Amino acid sequence: MSTNLERFKQDLKRLISLGNDMSVDLLSRSCTTKQKEEHKEVFERVKGSFERDYQKWYTETHALIKQLVPDRLEEFIRLYHGDGKRKQIDSVTYNIQDWLTGVRAGENYMGEKYYNDFAIASMRFKTQFEILESVQSRFESSLFDIAQLVRADLFDSELEAARELTKQGFLRGAGAIAGVVIEKHLAQVCSNHNVTIKKKDPTINDFNDALKNCVVIDIPTMRQIQRLADIRNLCDHNKHREPTKEEVIELVDGAEKLCKTLF
Repeated sequence: MSTNLERFKQDLKRLISLGNDMSVDLLSRSCTTKQKEEHKEVFERVKGSFERDYQKWYTETHALIKQLVPDRLEEFIRLYHGDGKRKQIDSVTYNIQDWLTGVRAGENYMGEKYYNDFAIASMRFKTQFEILESVQSRFESSLFDIAQLVRADLFDSELEAARELTKQGFLRGAGAIAGVVIEKHLAQVCSNHNVTIKKKDPTINDFNDALKNCVVIDIPTMRQIQRLADIRNLCDHNKHREPTKEEVIELVDGAEKLCKTLF
């Protein structure tokens, strides 16, 4: 089973490749006729990719930066649409969103633009792209690699053990293991996002509530975690009935999904 780290690396590689194509597309628009002829095949391949692919690139890159370099997220967003406080559009407040929605700089009586809108949008994207490329340094850090990789693989091993127990009919034991994995992972997610938990021995629901209150997770994810917590409690505490095999499988699968998608 591939690790979270490997998945992030694959996503990063793909987004950098797409970002590079958009960069070349922008570059081609300011090249000389001779340069355009020399690189005609490449320029034709990426022609229009900035306007065509930017929104998809932005959405996916936003999610990646939010997880791996959250301290750069606000800057990344601001480069796209500013801080929302501008009173007029000028060379300082013009942004990428303006360019994509067709907003262009006005001209003076001589037909000259008040500012170079294309250059501003290009430079803002260049900075965004550099922020994305900086994510690579996280993977080059041995401490980050070891911590993330070991944690992910440890959880994989524990969940595999839970699956085996489920097959053998030891449902409560399997559910207990999956529940512990969820607790450990949610604790790490809280740490990643500087979410404070006041209780000495927090439960899955405590972590869940804290993450929702800090807008780290949305309502559907919160409800999904609540459902997993209910099954975990059934496995650990409920003496009135046994958990079903289907419920335990749902719990183990849910734990694996959280470990692979929530950071």
